[in-house]
Amino acid sequence: MKKVILPLLLILAVGILAAVESAPSAVVGYVKYDCVAGNNFIALPMSQGYATTADLGITFGLDVNTVNIWNPAAQSWDASINYDGFWDPELPVDVGSVLFIAATNPFTFYSLGDLPASPSSYDVIAGNNTVMIPLNRSDLSTTALAGATMGDGLTVNTINLWNSSAQSWDASINYDGFWDPEFDLTIGTPLFISSGSAFTWPSATRQSNHMTISK
Repeated sequence: MKKVILPLLLILAVGILAAVESAPSAVVGYVKYDCVAGNNFIALPMSQGYATTADLGITFGLDVNTVNIWNPAAQSWDASINYDGFWDPELPVDVGSVLFIAATNPFTFYSLGDLPASPSSYDVIAGNNTVMIPLNRSDLSTTALAGATMGDGLTVNTINLWNSSAQSWDASINYDGFWDPEFDLTIGTPLFISSGSAFTWPSATRQSNHMTISK
């Protein structure tokens, strides 16, 4: 009996040590976006080391043929095109970037990596802008709650969410502080907003102790 038990204990001990050594230490969270064949609105909440659309292209492969990034100064989309793995022009991206992508096939995109050193914030200008619900702002769970924190609460008149199934924008309208319809939001949700003036958002943030983040 002892001859059987001792080897089993040894195998168990080695297994425990291997599990400890292989446990992920840097990857602490993720946000996932289920993309359809067509246009999709996603963001980069986690710190993954992406610097350009070409870096993203390695992850996308041939499933994505265009990455559009909103240019608030020009009030238009800048398009980075996938030419069989060569992206032109190669546009910069960073943590918190919001992307409007055209996919040829359905796939799930994971923003998987380190929590960013500081929460995402955006310098909104008068006009249309793209922003993302920061990872530490799970309190901004509806368009009404998010809109109330944008400028003086009346600054932003529309929050648009992309409806990938309908391939169109769903608009939540600000009627003097009353938002209709009021859509649900989660951390990592990208938004296309229309503002009447400039402000930094969020202007005040609260810390979160989440270690694993998913959407």
